[in-house]
Amino acid sequence: MLRRTLPVLATVVALATVGSVAQASAASRPGPRVLDVMSFNIHHAQGTDEVLDLDRIARVVRGSGADVVGLQEVDNHYSARSEWADQAAELAERLGWHVVFGANIDNTPPTGSDHRVQYGTAILSRFPITASENTWLFKSPDQEQRGLLHATIDVHGRKVEFYNTHLAASSQTDRLRQSAQVVDLIGANKPGILVGDFNALPDAPESLPLQQAYTDAWARSLHPKGDGGTYPVEAPTKRIDVIYATKDVKPLITRVVSGEPTASDHLPVLSKVLVTR
Repeated sequence: MLRRTLPVLATVVALATVGSVAQASAASRPGPRVLDVMSFNIHHAQGTDEVLDLDRIARVVRGSGADVVGLQEVDNHYSARSEWADQAAELAERLGWHVVFGANIDNTPPTGSDHRVQYGTAILSRFPITASENTWLFKSPDQEQRGLLHATIDVHGRKVEFYNTHLAASSQTDRLRQSAQVVDLIGANKPGILVGDFNALPDAPESLPLQQAYTDAWARSLHPKGDGGTYPVEAPTKRIDVIYATKDVKPLITRVVSGEPTASDHLPVLSKVLVTR
């Protein structure tokens, strides 16, 4: 059963006046859009060195050159492990970007607090986010709730649909159901990009619905080196952090970002894509 959580918690950080003027000028120009998109499981900003460091996560994002980023394992007033921070909002503030957060764990505030205890995914964007929605995906009774976070992004006057997910870690049965749901929810009629930690290799059975419906950016684009492995960060052999594109989005170059490998237990993956419609 699907459960939609509305509204998505959103924080919009105002762009500088100069950037807004440039964006307004670009909006009048027809044609395709080039966009750098990234997926990054941040492990609530705790690195492999056991240091909690949101500044380091922000440096990775900024240094990558990404325009839009899907983050997984994001805390929002979750616990002392992340100093009760609203991590999505704090990252947006550091970057001067727009952000939406999707709570997949959503518990009542502890005594003495007005903040709900939340954990989930986030989308950070240089460009304005005009709409957003988080949809809870199927889960077995003993599994953690997962979701599909969707943001509509205005890229110089063209709407691009961006999706971010984090599928079940310990249940292939759940991942099979969840990946099929993701395809049903996204469809194929609008230009869109799906990123996430899928907890499954691209040739796994649970990845088949995604591989059939969308273009796997790593498999279809140029990439500088390596095999796309992002996990475990110390010796990445598993390509479980993946970027998918609909038929109106063409991946051009895809790479694993390895500038600060201790920032999380996953490496981010980034793809330059061409939105053709």
